[in-house]
Amino acid sequence: MAIKTILAGVSGGTASNGAVDLACRLAVQFGAHLEALHVRVDVEDLMLSAGATGFALPLDGRWIDEITANAAATADKIKASFVEAAARHGLPFVAAPEPGKAGASWHDEAGDAPVAVARRARFFDLVVLGRSDRVVDKPHSDAIEQALLQSGRPVLVSPAEPPAAIGETVAIGWNGSVQAVRALVASLPFLRRARQTFIIEVGEADTKSAPPLRDYLGMHGVSATVRNVLKVPPVGPGGQLLAAAREEGADLLVMGAYGQAPWREALFGGATRTVVGTSLLPLLITH
Repeated sequence: MAIKTILAGVSGGTASNGAVDLACRLAVQFGAHLEALHVRVDVEDLMLSAGATGFALPLDGRWIDEITANAAATADKIKASFVEAAARHGLPFVAAPEPGKAGASWHDEAGDAPVAVARRARFFDLVVLGRSDRVVDKPHSDAIEQALLQSGRPVLVSPAEPPAAIGETVAIGWNGSVQAVRALVASLPFLRRARQTFIIEVGEADTKSAPPLRDYLGMHGVSATVRNVLKVPPVGPGGQLLAAAREEGADLLVMGAYGQAPWREALFGGATRTVVGTSLLPLLITH
């Protein structure tokens, strides 16, 4: 897998600021085209939602024009900020992607943001989304969850303040699941550039999967160290994975997401919920 196209979701808040900065750096690093996606409020959807909940909204044209004008002004402001960020990282702003060249472009549309992001993300190699401090300790962000479950693409979750470097020391959460395998494959472009790679298993050591896993990575030019972390109740596997990644000095954590159904994770907890909700590291996750 190669990363040639990157989609960054931009809302204009602190979360998207971190995502834009990280996405720009990755576009330069991989020589990829970066598209910023902004989803404006859809007035018709807003009115339908309000009607469904019994909340009355004014229906005169002035109110609709005001909402539309405010949404357009917000989009213009966010676009200007994105263009400035791209220029700061040396990414030329172009109308359309140019194969084999790093660049940046803008796309905005009206609709439901989580749905729109997941739909457009299907045609990009990597999706970069921000996670603001407002969703710390919450089970998920709607945009992150929808992108994971509906796009079929790897998602890189950026903290509001991403680290100065990314991908120099990579930690991979490994449990032998299909999700973990997909995350491992999605991370290969990062692993080939990393100085150090750690494979972290939480629980009893899987002596059968470790040798073929190292052999597989070796065929891709990646040397990895396997570390087993014994379970220490009451700390869950997500918390232990994060702690082990920090101990190894990782600046990127790779893991499969939602080994259980999302509603079970929300009700009963799980590694995905813990890691997405509390990690200050960039996360590369797949489903």
